[in-house]
Amino acid sequence: MRDLSDAQVWGVGVDFIPDVSITELVFRGLAGRESEPALIDGVTGHVLTGAGFRERVERLAGGLAARGIGPGRVVALLAPNAPDWCAAFHAVAWAGGTVTTLSPLATAAEVAGQLRDSGAVLLVTVPELSAAREGAAAAGVAAAPVEALTGAPLRAQVAVDPARDVAAMPYSSGTTGAPKGVRLTHRNLVANVVQVRAALALRPGDATLAFLPYFHVYGMTMLMNLYLAAGGVQVTLPRFELAAALGLIERHRVRQLYAVPPVVMALARDLAVEGYDLSSLMFVNSGAAPLGAGVAEACAARIGCEVIQGYGMTEMSPVSHITRPGRNRAGTSGQPLAGTECRLVDPGTGTEVAPGEAGELQVRGPQVMAGYHGRPEATAAALAPGGWLRTGDLAEIDGEGYLTVLGRVDEVIRVDGREVAPAEIEAVLLTHPSVADVAVAGEEPRAFVVAAAGAVPELGALQRHLAAHLPAHKRIGALEVVAGIPKSASGKILRRLLPG
Repeated sequence: MRDLSDAQVWGVGVDFIPDVSITELVFRGLAGRESEPALIDGVTGHVLTGAGFRERVERLAGGLAARGIGPGRVVALLAPNAPDWCAAFHAVAWAGGTVTTLSPLATAAEVAGQLRDSGAVLLVTVPELSAAREGAAAAGVAAAPVEALTGAPLRAQVAVDPARDVAAMPYSSGTTGAPKGVRLTHRNLVANVVQVRAALALRPGDATLAFLPYFHVYGMTMLMNLYLAAGGVQVTLPRFELAAALGLIERHRVRQLYAVPPVVMALARDLAVEGYDLSSLMFVNSGAAPLGAGVAEACAARIGCEVIQGYGMTEMSPVSHITRPGRNRAGTSGQPLAGTECRLVDPGTGTEVAPGEAGELQVRGPQVMAGYHGRPEATAAALAPGGWLRTGDLAEIDGEGYLTVLGRVDEVIRVDGREVAPAEIEAVLLTHPSVADVAVAGEEPRAFVVAAAGAVPELGALQRHLAAHLPAHKRIGALEVVAGIPKSASGKILRRLLPG
């Protein structure tokens, strides 16, 4: 594999992607660090070294193979973040199978539905998740804890075709419809890990905190696979709790933190942050939903490091754009990864827009999915001729390739005959001291606001705040204070669930 220094990122093709499975790439990254920590359970403190992780994967893979798991077989994985989540994922891949991932918060009906749709033959879970067992029983699928799966070690990767064989099948968030299984090949995953690692220049031994759920592709790629392949260290948390996260950052001298906008907001505003030493942090990367420049700048000033953004979606394994450390432009999602092409098109005509104009973002690259599971019509709708993925996001790109995501094309509001992206208004409202969280929707448009502690949001004050930062047509006509904003596990606003 050719090493990509920062200076080599631009203009390279896809020849730098090694022709290996995702687990072979991970094992390469652990070579030479066999006695060093690879995964640390943030709750129990249990440490899994590089050698321990490989041994765990090979023994689980052997047990799975003895159960008939191999090429063409799908195994579902439903558990909170922990070192064994990573071991189970790679054991399935090492045995040649496909992993489909589920949220620990899924209901029994949701579990049963995904098991049936994916064709899973086994559910790997933890005993305390009763919904998982009930869903498996309803779908007629066996459920087993990781501890029951170990067997004689499988020392070699079961033969796979990295370009064709599906390693992971996470399900899309379903923000605009029923979730769909996204078929990500070994090559998709390998490509994205190599692309991101080159852009971020990670070093062996770099530590991160893994609270973003591994079942979601953001956590799967940007945490689990990226840090294992880079020889890094992950400290796992089953869910985000601010005090616990801050304590682990301080204790383990975490250098890079991967987050979503609500977490960045907490770092920017919560008084608890003052009690911890966060000086080890080199950057905080926000993803999964747009992060306004004001919030990013406030967080950076508070904790003393860069707050950068990336852009991606499940169908891109998931990253297409990222901000290189030291090249930040607040409010943007950075520049394309190596080997990645992008363009903006008119959503109605499909023709490319003029330079400087907004349009729907389309992306082409080795990280783009093979398609949706069992849904050829949906695959054809998502992939334009020439292999371009229609993202459904409205965006702008400046002369240096920096991407600014304005929001979903189908969520754009028309105000006085002009198009307004709700995310633009939300980003400004989040900088007002009375606003803890917000979503904008409807024809007025209406702001659904979660009040900051001790504050009472007022429509007039918020309207004046918007007028000071945005053109007159980017406004709100109504305000509703709510207890919370409905969001997906990755932090995306579920506007269809907002009050009518």
